Parts: sequence; C-alpha cells; structure tokens
Amino acid sequence: MMNAGATSIGGDTLDVSCEDRQSDVDLDPGPFVRLLADVLAAEGAAGPGEASLFFVGRDEMTELNREHMGGDGPTDVLSFPLDGNGPVDGSGHRVVGDVIVCPEVAAEQAAEHAGTFDDEVALLVVHGALHLCGHDHAEAEERDLMWQRERALLDRCWGPLFRDAWTTS
Repeated sequence: MMNAGATSIGGDTLDVSCEDRQSDVDLDPGPFVRLLADVLAAEGAAGPGEASLFFVGRDEMTELNREHMGGDGPTDVLSFPLDGNGPVDGSGHRVVGDVIVCPEVAAEQAAEHAGTFDDEVALLVVHGALHLCGHDHAEAEERDLMWQRERALLDRCWGPLFRDAWTTS
C-alpha cells in the first residue's frame, strides 16, 4: 500500500492511500494519488480524514461491477462514497471513500476518449472523486454539471487533456 498523497486544509490533513492490485498495466500511482487528494480538497472534503485509490485488474473490476452495480463485464471506474465532503461525526475524522480504477480498461479506451493513458486515468480519478463528493450523471443536467466540473478540476489540478473526452461523437 502506498500513502503518497496528502493535502492540508486549515491544518487538517486528508490522507490518500493507494493500492495497485493489478499487474497488467505498468503505471506510476504517485501523480494519481496527488490528483485525488487535490480534487477532494478542491471539492471541500477536508481533513482530518482519508480516502483510498485502488488500481485493479479486469477480473476484480468485473466482479465489483456485477456485485455493486449489477453490470456485466469490467467498467473503467467505480466510486464508493462514505462521508464524502459532508459533515463528519463526533470523532472529527472523515472517511471520504474509495475510488477504484481498472487500468486495463482505461488503456483500451484512452485513444478514443482522453487521448493518452495517463490523461484517461486522470479523468477517471477526477470522475471518481466527484462521485465521492456527491456528483452524479444520471440525468442530462447532472451530467453537464459534472462534465463542467471535471474539465475545471483537470485544468486546475492536472493540465489539459490530449483530447476532448466530453464530446459525444
């Protein structure tokens, strides 16, 4: 397990841990851990607290997708919000939640989506983080707001993507 990302807001730290449980795609988790910490901070998920980022293989993602979403096959990202950026109980410690990314799926869709593998994973991390903080895309209006926020956060915390991942063509 890697604990490389922490951000401090008002003296309280939000720690982001990472576990790479896949071996199909070579990646450096460090920049994505930092990105998750920065996005959560930007969305008001202040510490003290923690969030987790997991990179998993196709089989594990398929099982998680089936079990939790009723889906068939692997998906690119899943989020499991706990406290999000909402109020914290009396302990003062927030467990924001988990973001789970399948690098193999990200690699397969990168060229037609964000353009590069790193940009695709960055987009998925931001997308997952926004779900942790209560964003959704079930309705067109929600989707448009979420996409707008993804663009703004990626520009601020990552840099512009190689491709416009939000075009529907």
